[in-house]
Amino acid sequence: MAPYATGRARSIKAKDHERLQKRKRDNVDIEKLEQDVAQLDSKNAEFKNFSSLPLSEPTRAGLKANHFTTLTDIQAKAIPLALKGSDILGAAKTGSGKTLAFLIPVLENLYRAQCVGSDAGLGAMIISPTRELAIQIFEVLRSIGGKGHLFAAGLIIGGKSLEVERQALTRMNIVVCTPGRILQHLSQTALFNVDGLKMLVLDEADRILDMGFQRDVDAIIEYLPPERQTLLFSATQTKRVSDLARLSLQDPEYVSVHEAAATATPKGLQQNYTITSLPDKLDTLWSFIQASKKSKILVFLSSGKQVRFVYESFRHMQPGIPLLHLHGRQKQTARLNITSKFSTAKTSCLFATDVVARGLDFPAVDWVVQVDCPEDADTYIHRVGRTARYERDGRAVLLLDPSEEEGMLKRLEQKKVPIERINVRAKKQQSIKNQLQNMCFKDPQLKYLGQKAFISYVRSIYLQKDKEIFNLEKLPLEEFASSLGLPGAPRIKFIKGEDVKARKNAPRQNFSSSDDEDDSDATSATNGKSKTTKQEVRTKYDRMFERQNQDVLAPHYARVRDEGPIVQEVDEDNLDSLNGSLDDDDDLMTVKRRIPVEGEPEGESGEPEASGKRLVTISGAKNPILIDSKHREKLLKSKKKLLKFKEKGTKLIFDDEGEAHPIYELEDEEAFRKKGAAEEQRRRFLESETERVRMVDVEDKEFAKAKRREKKEKKRERERREADTKAPDDVHGGVAVDGDDGTALDNFLQDAQVSDDSEGHESSDSDRPPYPKPKKWFQVDAKDGSNKRRKGFGPGMHEEPETLEDLEALAEGLLGKK
Repeated sequence: MAPYATGRARSIKAKDHERLQKRKRDNVDIEKLEQDVAQLDSKNAEFKNFSSLPLSEPTRAGLKANHFTTLTDIQAKAIPLALKGSDILGAAKTGSGKTLAFLIPVLENLYRAQCVGSDAGLGAMIISPTRELAIQIFEVLRSIGGKGHLFAAGLIIGGKSLEVERQALTRMNIVVCTPGRILQHLSQTALFNVDGLKMLVLDEADRILDMGFQRDVDAIIEYLPPERQTLLFSATQTKRVSDLARLSLQDPEYVSVHEAAATATPKGLQQNYTITSLPDKLDTLWSFIQASKKSKILVFLSSGKQVRFVYESFRHMQPGIPLLHLHGRQKQTARLNITSKFSTAKTSCLFATDVVARGLDFPAVDWVVQVDCPEDADTYIHRVGRTARYERDGRAVLLLDPSEEEGMLKRLEQKKVPIERINVRAKKQQSIKNQLQNMCFKDPQLKYLGQKAFISYVRSIYLQKDKEIFNLEKLPLEEFASSLGLPGAPRIKFIKGEDVKARKNAPRQNFSSSDDEDDSDATSATNGKSKTTKQEVRTKYDRMFERQNQDVLAPHYARVRDEGPIVQEVDEDNLDSLNGSLDDDDDLMTVKRRIPVEGEPEGESGEPEASGKRLVTISGAKNPILIDSKHREKLLKSKKKLLKFKEKGTKLIFDDEGEAHPIYELEDEEAFRKKGAAEEQRRRFLESETERVRMVDVEDKEFAKAKRREKKEKKRERERREADTKAPDDVHGGVAVDGDDGTALDNFLQDAQVSDDSEGHESSDSDRPPYPKPKKWFQVDAKDGSNKRRKGFGPGMHEEPETLEDLEALAEGLLGKK
C-alpha cells in the first residue's frame, strides 16, 4: 500500500525540531543583548558607528540595506540612553537624523521584550503633528525594520475607513499616528487595548504640546499606562515644567547636541531677508521664480486660501516651471500625490502652508522662500530646515514688511539665527498687478479666491499674539487688495466688530455729542440754518429714548427709523453673499407678514409700505423687488422664484465672424426689392426646392437599390456555403435513414414539408434566383402555376404512403420505370 502523501516537503518532526532550535537561538541572542545593554556606558562612552551599539541582527541588516553606518550627534547621545530605558528630551537642528534616534530604540526595546504578534498587544505609539510627517516616519520604520523583524506596524492618520483601521489596530505592535485620529480610536474602538504600552514617542514635541493639540494630547495620556518610556524629539524642544508633568516623565534626560552651537540652523544654510512692502510681495515672488526656473523652490504662505490664490494666478501666467500647492484642506490622496511629485522632481515650485514646515524631508531643495512672516522664531527655524539637510547646502529668503523688520530680527537674534539683509534689483523686478487685475476681471472665481486670500491674511495678522511684529494698523490693506487684482478691499467682520466694541466702551457723553453734531450739520445743510452753540436742556427721558444698543439692536433700530425704502443694487453672482448677510440677522422679533389696514397705501407688489422696507434691483428684472419682511427676503435665496420677476431672454446665434444675431432676423427691405417681386421670388424658391427634392429622391433610390443588391449577394453567398458544408451521410440511396425522433417516413415527410415551405417562400420573395428550381417527383403543375402535392405516388396508389414498406414499394416502382 502506498504511503499517505501529506504535501509537506519535510517531515513535521524535523520542522518542529528546527523551530525549537531557532527559538532557543533567539532566546540566546536576546539574553546576550540584555547583557550588552546592561553593560553599556550611555553617558561617558563615545559612539561613532552603528556597529559599536548592541543592536539585533534584523536591525543591523536594515541599517546596512539603507546604507546607514555613521551615527549623527543626536543619534550617538540619544540611542544609548533610550536603549537603557530612560525618558529623553531630544533637541537637535533640522536634518540631523532625529527619526532614527527614536525608531532604533523602539525596534530594539520591543525586540528584547518579545512584543511580537497580536497576543502581545500594542508596544509602541509614535505621534506626529501632521499626516505627511507620519507617513515619512512609517516609511523609514518599514525600510529599517523590514529586514527580519516580525513586528506588525500600522499607520493611523485618517483618510481611510474607520472600520478597516479598527480591524487592523487589534493586531498592531507599533502604530504611527496623528493625535486626532488615535484619540478617536481610543475612545470608540472597543478592542483597542493600550494597557501594555511600553514606549510613547512624540516627534515635533513642541508642536504637539502646543495649544493646537493640547486637549487631544491630554486625553490620549489619560488612556495610556503611567509606567512607560517616553521620548520627545524636536528641533526646538520644550522645557516647560507643565508640559513635562502632563506626560508623566520620570527623570528625563535632556539631550541637546547643538545647544552650545553658535547658530540654531545648519551650517550650510545661507539665510537672507529683504524689505518688501506688503503690496509688492507678489511682484517680488514672481520675479524670483522667473530668475530661478532651474531650481527646486519651496514657498511658504500663511493660509491655505493664499496658497490657492497664488497657485491659480501663477498657473494662468505660466512661469515656465512646474507649480504645485499643498495645504491642510486638501484630501489625503491629493496631499500624498503632491508630496511624492515634489520629492521626485528636479525643478519645481511648491506653494505650501506650515503643514510641511516640520520634519518633512524633501530631497535637494535649493530655496526656501517665506513670503509671509512666520509667527515666531521657532516656526522660522522649522521652515528653513526643509533645505540644507544632512550637511548639504541651501538658501533661504524671508520677505519682511517694513513694520515687521525690527520685531522679527530681535526674535531671530534671541534664537541665534544669523541672517543678512539683501536688496532686490529694481531692473529685474517685474510687476504683475495689471495681469492679476485683468484675470480677476475676467474670471469671477479667481476674484473670489483673491477676496478669500485677503481676508484670511488679515485674519492671520489679527490673531497673532506678538503685536510688536504683527500690527494690523500699520499695514497698507487697500494697496494690498489692489496688488491681488481686487477692485477694493473686502469688508471684514472682525475689524468692524472691533470698532463697534471700541465705540460701545467709549463714554456715553462723547458719543452722544458726536451724533448731535452730525445731526446738526445735516440739518443746517438741509434747511440753511446755522448751528447754535447753546445746548438745550435734556431730561433723562430724552436720553432714554435716544439710547441704542450698539451691538445687537442697532441694525433693527436703523431700519425702523428710516423713512424711505433703501434701494440696493444686487448682482446675481453675489446672491450668496447677500443671503449670508440675511441669515446673519439675529433680531429678536421680525416681520413675517403685513396685513394692510383700510385706507393704508400699498406698494407696487400689493403690500403696504413699511418704514423699514427696501427695494432690491436684480439684473434682468423689470422692476425692483420690494423687501419688507422675512417672507419677502426668502425670494432672494431662490433663483427659480426670481425668474418670474425677470424679462424673457432672446436666443441668439453666431455667424462665422463671431457676430451675434437673432434666430429670425428680417432682411433689409432694399435688398429684398432688388431680388424682384415677391411672387417671382416665391416661384423661384419653389422651383429650386422641387429640383433639390427630386435630386435627393434619386439619390435615395440609388442607395436603396445598392442596399438590396448587397443583401442579395450576401444571401447567395450564405446559401453557397451551406450547400458546401452539408453532410453527405444524411441521405442514403434516396431513402432517409432512421433517426432518433420518429420513423424514417416521418422524417421524409417533414423534409418534404420544409422544402415545400421554402419553395413557397422563395416564390414570394422578390430576390428569387434567375434559374428555375427542378420540381420534386411528388409535385405536379397546376393551371394556376402553383405546385400541389400528389395524393398518389405510383401506379395503383391513391393515398400517401404510411409505412416504410409502402415507401419501398413506391421506390421500386419508380426504379422499374427507369
